[in-house]
Amino acid sequence: MNEPRPIAGIVWMVVTGLNFVAVTALVKHVGDGMPAAQAAFLRYVLGLVFLIPMIRPILAARLTPRHLKLFAVRGAFHTLAVILWFFAMARITIAEVTAMNYLSPVYVTLAAAVFFGEALPPRRLAAVLVALLGALIILRPGVKAIEPGHIAMMGTAVFFAISYLTAKRLSGELSPAVIVGMLSITVTIGMAPFAWAVWVTPTLQQLGWLFLVACFATAGHYTMTLAFAAAPLTVTQPVTFLQLVWAVLLGALVFGEPVDGWVVFGGAVIMGSVSFITWREAVARRAVTPPVPATKV
Repeated sequence: MNEPRPIAGIVWMVVTGLNFVAVTALVKHVGDGMPAAQAAFLRYVLGLVFLIPMIRPILAARLTPRHLKLFAVRGAFHTLAVILWFFAMARITIAEVTAMNYLSPVYVTLAAAVFFGEALPPRRLAAVLVALLGALIILRPGVKAIEPGHIAMMGTAVFFAISYLTAKRLSGELSPAVIVGMLSITVTIGMAPFAWAVWVTPTLQQLGWLFLVACFATAGHYTMTLAFAAAPLTVTQPVTFLQLVWAVLLGALVFGEPVDGWVVFGGAVIMGSVSFITWREAVARRAVTPPVPATKV
């Protein structure tokens, strides 16, 4: 077993955060110029080039009907999550999208307890409630208007959580290459009818931006893997809060979005809760709550 390299893990997780912030920036740039479902579909179609090395493992996996059913379920929920994420990106600030996406690991913890009988001790339950309080701090219902983009992000976090839990079921039976490759295939197929229903002819420039989205998303998942190989999750998880810092700076400096201290505070509360849950799971030598970047597009 390799010795932990915490500094390397932190560096790779910082790079991961920058990759995923680049994804949000590019999607924000494409904006309302293209329907959300079509933009999401093209992101996955253009990203199929990265699927080539995974074709042989998929064909050799001898997938059973049960595997195919689970992949179909995961693809359906991931499809909805990604479409809602693209929709939200065009309507609320980058900081709000980033902060609210931190809720996905919290929903995973809750769903694992409700549907799979995972233990939810009082301290972990308290951390979950604190994370939900963080979401209320961001939304502040009654103080500011809750936009459709906020509602979309709530759905995004839930659907990403279900997708992750389904992948968790498959991870003990199939290789990561097969799981990632099948996700790309099923999501591309799942998005096709949604994209067809709202299709507008894209420009070459829009296609170029969306191909860059696929490149940065793929790079983010790869550097995230390097981070996990170098250091334990308890070291790398808190670093993901830097994504919110980059998102706030990007939104303010590039897109002219106002800096909302409540969003930053709420995001910090959620991230702190997720980090506590992760630490408690490490102490108990269990692993239910996923890393924040694991629930990304």
